[in-house]
Amino acid sequence: MSGSILYIHGFNSAPASKKACQLINVMDRLGLSDQLRVPALHHHPREAIGQLNRAIEALGRPLLVGSSLGGYYATYLAEHHGLKALLINPAVSPHRMFDGYLGTQKNLYTDEAWELTHDHVTALAELEVPAPQDPQRYQVWLQTGDETLDYRLAQQYYRACALRIQAGGDHGFQGFAEQLPAMLSFAGIGADLYQSIDFTAL
Repeated sequence: MSGSILYIHGFNSAPASKKACQLINVMDRLGLSDQLRVPALHHHPREAIGQLNRAIEALGRPLLVGSSLGGYYATYLAEHHGLKALLINPAVSPHRMFDGYLGTQKNLYTDEAWELTHDHVTALAELEVPAPQDPQRYQVWLQTGDETLDYRLAQQYYRACALRIQAGGDHGFQGFAEQLPAMLSFAGIGADLYQSIDFTAL
């Protein structure tokens, strides 16, 4: 489905996150809600990848938009399916960062409590792929003020791809709404559809 988008939220996030809501709002206003999927991902990577593969099947060849851990999932899926991906402050090798996080976690939006186990970490490691070499298929949006992830890890890993690095910002990616036209364009949605929308007011 041309112009379809699969949004992949991050660790302990949900479809209620600010970026997801802004994207849902825009696709709704464009009359393209049926071309967007924003699944509420299971906390276990194997379950989450199963959900995402089903969403890809439903959408055809969507643009994968992944935030944080979702960027890691999107990279794995883009490499396996030959899809385009737009990554927002993506996690690189997240399994190497979770050692200190084992134990009870809580989803920031749903309040769901769950246990982060060694099996989660192993499953994340299984999704690691070599750094993508096809700049045509990737856009990587980074903000240097990311307080959760060191943007330089992604800058290095995705160095062959189209990088957009903004000074300042944060892990949530400040000014996301204003960047949505670039995302819609990358997804193959014509500018004539959204030129009347004031993205700064979202």
